[in-house]
Amino acid sequence: MSVSALKVTEDEAGMRLDRWFKRRLPELSLSHLNKIVRTGQVRVDGARVKTATRLEAGQTVRVPPLKLDAATVPRPAIHKASTEDLRALREMTLFEDRDLMVLNKPYGLAVQGGSGMTRHLDGMLASMANENGDRPVLVHRLDRDTSGVLLVAKTRRMAADLGEIFRSRQAKKVYWALVEGVPKPAQGRISLFLAKGDGMGDVRSKRAKDAAPVGLEKMRIAQHGDEDAQHSVTYYAVVDKVAPRLAWLSMKPITGRTHQLRAHAEAIGHPIIGDPKYGGTDKHALSKHDPMHAIPEAVERKLHLLARRLVLPHPRGGVIDVTAPLPPHMQKTWDLFGFDVKQFDPIEDAPE
Repeated sequence: MSVSALKVTEDEAGMRLDRWFKRRLPELSLSHLNKIVRTGQVRVDGARVKTATRLEAGQTVRVPPLKLDAATVPRPAIHKASTEDLRALREMTLFEDRDLMVLNKPYGLAVQGGSGMTRHLDGMLASMANENGDRPVLVHRLDRDTSGVLLVAKTRRMAADLGEIFRSRQAKKVYWALVEGVPKPAQGRISLFLAKGDGMGDVRSKRAKDAAPVGLEKMRIAQHGDEDAQHSVTYYAVVDKVAPRLAWLSMKPITGRTHQLRAHAEAIGHPIIGDPKYGGTDKHALSKHDPMHAIPEAVERKLHLLARRLVLPHPRGGVIDVTAPLPPHMQKTWDLFGFDVKQFDPIEDAPE
């Protein structure tokens, strides 16, 4: 294969370079791609780039000579249309127009594939591909055990436009969570630096460290200037409570860091109920020793975190404003404690 210059199409606008290569040259291994990008053999409009660089329509990508062995490198399996997946996606849909879909992601469904992952939302969306192979694209992510509002674009161009809205922080997101204990003050701002790591530093108790699953990536509290440290800000407000056991929090993340709300809740000493990674205390075992603070057995040990509402400008004009209902396990908990989803949410008064 000789050096080639390939044009980025309109449908590929906004795509990361590594995903562009995966789409154009599926036989190319990720390790080899990283090498040719790192050594400057891949260029975009003559400039050096990174694998995370996002492409624009009309740009030219220089592809160096590559040795591709299709016989030894399996092509990704073509996902055939699944009536089961299509039906499930329709049942999840909260809003849809010609450009995008807003889904209500259920608890336990992964957004993208990973080790040992057999079914995930990204794979399900492949069942909606057209005759050219173009398919809906995820605009953002939710953790596997987080339920609620998830935005999907129907074209790469729309995904790029919506992605820019998220990056410029024009999107307003509201999450609901059930946390251990009752935060004081009842309304506040959490501002911390987060970085990838094994633990949460000094803010985590030994009991919580012991309970965290082994080998799973989690965020840690970092200091300004630390390697990979990113500033993160969340506003929170107590909507209702069952003192001193637990509280219903409404949370508005201003930034969008990995596991931000889960890490922030733990950092202020009020981890989200059902979170084995950030908190993870065995409340049922503790109930014998501290019944006043114990969580009732009727509360399911599932993550009580919901992406409740998403508000953002539509690229074609107007505003997208979609709200997701409580997932079954959270509805059961809300019913148990008599929480009313219709009551005023004080997070509405938090700064943007």
